[in-house]
Amino acid sequence: MKNLFKSTIVVLALLVSTVSFAQDKKANNIDDSKIGLHGYSPVSYLDLGLAQRGSKQFKSTHNKIAYYFTSEDQKKTFEKNPQKYMPQYGGFCAFGVYAGAKFRVDPTKFVVNNGKYYLFLNDVEVDAKQLWISEKESKLLATANKNWSSLKTK
Repeated sequence: MKNLFKSTIVVLALLVSTVSFAQDKKANNIDDSKIGLHGYSPVSYLDLGLAQRGSKQFKSTHNKIAYYFTSEDQKKTFEKNPQKYMPQYGGFCAFGVYAGAKFRVDPTKFVVNNGKYYLFLNDVEVDAKQLWISEKESKLLATANKNWSSLKTK
């Protein structure tokens, strides 16, 4: 398993330099639309453990980023404590941050743990969520948190 893990890190490192969806100079994984989480509800991730696409009808803005929700109740819940519902690592792939890179995510690939949620890249070469689950999370988090302190400004 360790060799597979190391091989995956090498693949991710190569993706950093070659994949067009790697983003730089942003602390949040957004495009020009400034819609967070690709339109998925942050409340659904954390409170329900579900990836649910929100609606423009239930929109709230936090730190100049729009978030969509599935209902007015979700929107109100978010507005009471928006920081609680922010994705870890600005919504970039948690395993990518661990490996030292920022990647866009598949918004349906996530893990909720200890009141936080982490999003993951999923492509034909790498299932980052599965790699995250298969390793010791405390080790991954320590490295990812350290890496994020410098990545979020790049």
